[in-house]
Amino acid sequence: MLAKATFAALLSVMSLPALAAQCDINVDSTDAMQFDTKEITVDSSCKEFTVNLKHSGQLPKAAMGHNWVLTKEADKQGVANDGMAAGLDNDYVKSGDERVIAHTKVIGGGESTSVTFDVSKLAAGENYTFFCSFPGHWAIMTGTLKLSS
Repeated sequence: MLAKATFAALLSVMSLPALAAQCDINVDSTDAMQFDTKEITVDSSCKEFTVNLKHSGQLPKAAMGHNWVLTKEADKQGVANDGMAAGLDNDYVKSGDERVIAHTKVIGGGESTSVTFDVSKLAAGENYTFFCSFPGHWAIMTGTLKLSS
């Protein structure tokens, strides 16, 4: 009897559709200049990927704002430097910067924002990094992004 129940349970699991790839992630940021995520893997089957950024701190964006910026690793420092010159009104991202794959707006404590980008902009084997481009944050608030094969 138990074997029949086990067999029936196995058949019902086998008939379930394959799990869809997760094409989004929640990332938290804090007043202590930290992301709670250091590595993101994007499934290559995703057409688009969404990053939901939350600032769980309390400080306003002018004092301790955070954004999420995605570039190739080699472009990180240049994008951060140019972003600093662009200022808060431009979310610390130079307008029209083609090195930026995706970015959110700058948010303060208690706020949230999202960005969705086209996964076809990513290449397997390329080194990508995400960071906060608020002045002084990019060296600390950083992580890697990979495209799965």
